[in-house]
Amino acid sequence: MKTVLIIAYYFPPSGGPGVQRVLKNVRYLRDFGWEPIIFTVSDANFPARDETLLDQIPKDIYIYRTKIIEPYAAYKKITGKKSDIAVDVNVIKHESQRLTFKEKFAEFIRSTFFIPDARMLWQVTSRKVLKQVLANHRIDALYSSSPPYTCSLIAKWLKKRTGLPWVAGFRDPWTDFLTSPKRWAIPKKIDKKLEKSVFQIADAIECAWEGIIKDAIHKYPDLDISKFSHIPNGFDSADFPEWNYKRGGRFVITYTGSMYGRRNPKSLLKAINNLLSKGKIDRNKVLLRFIGRFGQDIIDEFNASGLTDMIETISYLPHDESIKKLIESDALLLVVDDAKESSEIVPGKVYEYIGVRKPVLALGPEESAIARLLSETNCGKTAHQSNIEKIEEIFLEYYTNWYYGKPITTPNDDEINKYERRVLTGELAKLLDRVLSK
Repeated sequence: MKTVLIIAYYFPPSGGPGVQRVLKNVRYLRDFGWEPIIFTVSDANFPARDETLLDQIPKDIYIYRTKIIEPYAAYKKITGKKSDIAVDVNVIKHESQRLTFKEKFAEFIRSTFFIPDARMLWQVTSRKVLKQVLANHRIDALYSSSPPYTCSLIAKWLKKRTGLPWVAGFRDPWTDFLTSPKRWAIPKKIDKKLEKSVFQIADAIECAWEGIIKDAIHKYPDLDISKFSHIPNGFDSADFPEWNYKRGGRFVITYTGSMYGRRNPKSLLKAINNLLSKGKIDRNKVLLRFIGRFGQDIIDEFNASGLTDMIETISYLPHDESIKKLIESDALLLVVDDAKESSEIVPGKVYEYIGVRKPVLALGPEESAIARLLSETNCGKTAHQSNIEKIEEIFLEYYTNWYYGKPITTPNDDEINKYERRVLTGELAKLLDRVLSK
């Protein structure tokens, strides 16, 4: 059995979509001849925690956890935010939203000194333990999962120290992405230099969506494109509980995940208000269910919508409970960030949406990776956030079919099954085999 050292910040008890990719690879890599060893953090300030995910980790694998110094307490103190407020969903704002002076100052500190990200000090605390890992185990290859991009820099240090083959994994682009800090000239140059060095030194780069590859090649045309591979996110049907759908007295459309400035349901709320005013839907027969973590701006949107009697908000749920809510829904809502990158973004949650075979209403570019995926799997339809009329049309079609007991979509099982996590882990194993053989 070959051994791969996996460097990942997001690992159970971390919750949220970022943890699933690594967790499932760890769960299935042994089926393809690779023994995973995990290097992660012990005391991180995770945006969400899900202790139930610990049960999915194979019991006899090695996990090394190290301390990490993070600046979030200082950030909250500078900005005057409460200690229990979620930083991520309240920091990423829409371009139209104004920052307070304190928020601008905190953003300047972040963009100037925290390069590549707020977990940069993990590089300092990681090295002693990593040396112990190398002494204790025969490692055949390295794999890093970013973001945070500090994971890539730790792997780069190991690559230079050992010469081991390294696959650098990316779930999002690095610099100039919608969640990236807006850096001024000098820190921006440093960040880009780090980014390019990772692309150059890694033996292979695997990306969760094709737009990440396009972004990298656009920024650095001299990169070797043959090093890049697209391995999409997916779903694990082994996670789906024995939970039967029963049609209820209300048409339930569910959203799961975080919501913040650039990712908001304003267009859907407006479309539903329009349908109500035209008398085309019954407000007593519709439930809009939002599950996850929401910025204050999103909560304000809900309260101002005039639809509070139709809206149910549920805070973050353990992964298995979240899946149950998807299964018992009549349709699912996907909201893509309203940004220049939107046509390429493929959120990980969409794969669980199609995995449970529920009709999806996606708010995002109508010519996009998401739209193609939903069309190929026959799992839903897409309307741009600005196209209120089309959002109304799709919602009314779903609602009417539900009302008369008709199927809303007929999912294409052959296409959907391509995104089983075990199948995708097999693709990663092939990539690891390839870099090892070189």
